[in-house]
Amino acid sequence: MDELLNQIEQCTICQQHLPLGPRPVVRAHVKSKILIIGQAPGSRVHESGIPWNDPSGRNLRKWMNISEEEFYNPELFAIVPMGFCYPGRGKSGDLPPRPECAPTWHNKLLNKMQNIELTLLIGQYAQGYYLEGRKKTLTETVRSFEDYLPNYFPLVHPSPRNGIWMRKNPWFEEGVLPELKKIVHDVLKQ
Repeated sequence: MDELLNQIEQCTICQQHLPLGPRPVVRAHVKSKILIIGQAPGSRVHESGIPWNDPSGRNLRKWMNISEEEFYNPELFAIVPMGFCYPGRGKSGDLPPRPECAPTWHNKLLNKMQNIELTLLIGQYAQGYYLEGRKKTLTETVRSFEDYLPNYFPLVHPSPRNGIWMRKNPWFEEGVLPELKKIVHDVLKQ
């Protein structure tokens, strides 16, 4: 695993498309139990090199009711975004993850993580790549999270910018998040 992570750290496959240059942000361990697949690092994460080191990460940890110490323990959580580097800024937020990362690296990482019991698919890019039979919209997919268990748990992005979505969809906080907390804690206890 260390050799593979070193190869990823040196990756420059899409360097010409990255406004801040390559800085892959990935965490994984052969003992990882829960895999988090999100979009791509934001500029703050690019700067720090620490995944989910931003308000979205605080929300995600709150949604799971876990500590920073647990979250950043790679034997518990692997963090493998769809795009490993900050893709740059677009008109309404960050650009989509670069399409080179997942096909180049995901299978190699997943083959080394045989203890993954749950994969959180955060946002439309992760869900589009991994979920067969996903619903027409992200909202419908997240509402139907039970259809994808026990392997996958689709989630909306925990960005504070999704506050409007959260207010329009109170079922998420009332029904989905309690199940997420329960399942995550059940996996971590094993």
